[in-house]
This record gives sequence, structure tokens and C-alpha cells, in this order.
Amino acid sequence: MTTVIFVHGTGIREGEYKQSFELIEQKIHAQRADVKVAPCLWGELGAKFNAHRASVPLEDATLALSQGEEDADIILWRQLYRDPLYELRVLSLKPVESGNPFGEEPRDVLQSRVASLTPASQLQTKLQEAGIAQVFEEAREAVIRSEPYERALPTVSESDLSEYYAAIARAIVAQAMFLSELQEIFPPILTDAQLRDDVVELLTLALTEAELGLGGWLLKPLVELAKHGGTNYIRGNRFQLTDKISPMPGDILVYQTRGEKIRAFIQQQIEQAEPPVVLLAHSLGGIACVDLLVQQQLPQVELLVTVGSQAPFLYEINALYSLKYGELLPENFPEWLNIYDLRDFLSYVGKKIFPDRVQDVVVDSRQPFPRSHGAYWTNAKTWEAIISRLP
Repeated sequence: MTTVIFVHGTGIREGEYKQSFELIEQKIHAQRADVKVAPCLWGELGAKFNAHRASVPLEDATLALSQGEEDADIILWRQLYRDPLYELRVLSLKPVESGNPFGEEPRDVLQSRVASLTPASQLQTKLQEAGIAQVFEEAREAVIRSEPYERALPTVSESDLSEYYAAIARAIVAQAMFLSELQEIFPPILTDAQLRDDVVELLTLALTEAELGLGGWLLKPLVELAKHGGTNYIRGNRFQLTDKISPMPGDILVYQTRGEKIRAFIQQQIEQAEPPVVLLAHSLGGIACVDLLVQQQLPQVELLVTVGSQAPFLYEINALYSLKYGELLPENFPEWLNIYDLRDFLSYVGKKIFPDRVQDVVVDSRQPFPRSHGAYWTNAKTWEAIISRLP
């Protein structure tokens, strides 16, 4: 029986690993029920505070986030991931038009529909599939009780109601995603752009049957504000911020200095698995697996799949632990499939670095970086490439 061992990347701990593992197992078993999927949770060997954060200053800190140039949809979602109310803040800057003193104001129509929204069966099913059904109502309440929402209401006119419905739908979905991460829940919608867009579309249709899309007034200033910063900072308690971000660079540093323990743990999982073995390795996990397979002869491993990994880059700059630049991969190194995404700036290609030893496959998650780095498991092309090569 073929065994696929999932080796995670940097910064991953038990809760997030479990979510990814279950998704990977589901995707594989949907097409290959005969394959066993085995865990390799090495994160407990990674970075941790051994002196209860004694090295962390107590002052509040601000982490600036850089911006890149991408298409409007990607730029918009980058901002919404950081600030779910971002689009409503932009709409609140729109000039207020004079209303109809004898009729119902567009703002009243909008507010009534948003406040009375009850998800119908199709939307409810999609919310369940996306994994945000349990936080949806909380997210909706957070949006309609917010100051940006209240400020945007007077600017709505009859001609652009659909623009506002779409913006509100995106705000609610982004808020639901934010609440999920805050509660350490990792639903599929966090990485699946198509699923995210499907939820937004159904939610918008639930509010109105008008045409969807970014309105002409909104698009240009929205993109310009996003490119030049917009809501460009995350502020919070230094302890909380450090807890949030330290595992990722911390694991890299731990691996670079004491990676033998991590490689030994991966080897132990391989030796306990029923062959043939496939290593499915993400990010830093891919580096560890390459190093291990260069150093050790493990004939039970027939296929290495690296996803969003940096091994070719480290080799090119002569920083790969197991192999100096210019040295060749050993003859016993298994078949190597490398999956990358042009939007994932932590993914690299290996075909030119290791000629005739690596097959590169490109996928497109339609997610901005860094979310693109974790979006491979919900991408159909990822699984097309992997399933077709499983022994």
C-alpha cells in the first residue's frame, strides 16, 4: 500500500496541521482510496519560548506590511484580509447625493436588506462548505454595527446599490475569515479563492439580483489606496504579535542550526511507514526532505513532492545544508515533483538548477502573497499533478 507522508512547513503547530492534514487526506482519498496518508508533525521540535518570552520587550509594537503591484482583485483582497472594513471606508469617502424627500431612501433599502438577511439553503450550504457558517452571523453583526458601515450609508444612491451590496458581502466574508483565524479555526475558505468568491457571489445575490462587480467610482481610488498603503498596519500587544509571527522565522533558524533533529524525526516516520513512500512536503518541510534524501539512502521513498518550497533557491545561493552548489544530486535520489505558484514568493523552480532531476508544475491560487503560500491544498491543479504520479 502506498503511503503519503505529509511534512509541513515553517510555523505550523498541531491545530493548523490537523486542518491541513484532514484536507489533504480527503483530497487524496477522493481519487485514491487505497493510499494511506500518514502525519509528520515535526513542529514540536521547532521554535518555542524556553524562558516564557523573557527576551520580548513589553512596549506595544507596530508591524508594517509591504505592498506589491498586482491586479485589482488581488490588491482588494489583500486589504480586506488586513481590514475587513477597508472597502466600506473607501465608499464612505464618496460624495453624498441629494435624496428624494418623498420616497424611500436607497440607504434605507440597503440597511433593511442587510439587517434582515437570513441565508437561504444554497447560501447556507456554501457557508458550511467554506467553514464559516458558525461565525457568519457574528461577522454580519460586526460589519453593520461598525462606524465605516454607518458612514458609507449616506453615500449610497439608487444607481449604485449593487456596488454597495457587493462591498458589504465582501466585508462580511472577510470579517468571517478574520474571526475564524482569531478563534484558531482554519476553514477551507482561508486559502481557496474560488470558494471565497462563490460565497461572496451568493451573499451578494441574497441581498440583490443586480449585476455584480466593482463599481466604476470605487475601482480606481480603491486600487490606488491599496497600492499606497491604505490600512497598512497591524497594531497590537507585543507579546501577542511575537507569539503570532515568531514560529515562522523561528523554525527556520532552528532548522538551520539544529536541523538534524527534524530530519531524524522525518526519517523515523518514513521507516515506520508501509512502502512505497511518497513525501509530500511544504515549504521548509521540502528543504528538510531534500537534505534528508541527499544524506540518507531511503529506497522506500519513490517520490518527493515539494510544494511552495525553497530548496532550489538555497542550493543556488550555496545555502542548502546537504549539498554545496555545483555538487550533483545522488543517483539514489527519488523522482522529484516541485509545485510552485508565481504569486507565492516563497516558491521556486528546480528544473534549471537540477537538470533532468526535477519536474516543475505551476499552479495559480488567485491569492495574494502571503496567503498564496498556504493555498496549494485547495487548488485542483495541485492534485492533478500529485495524484497522477502516485505509485
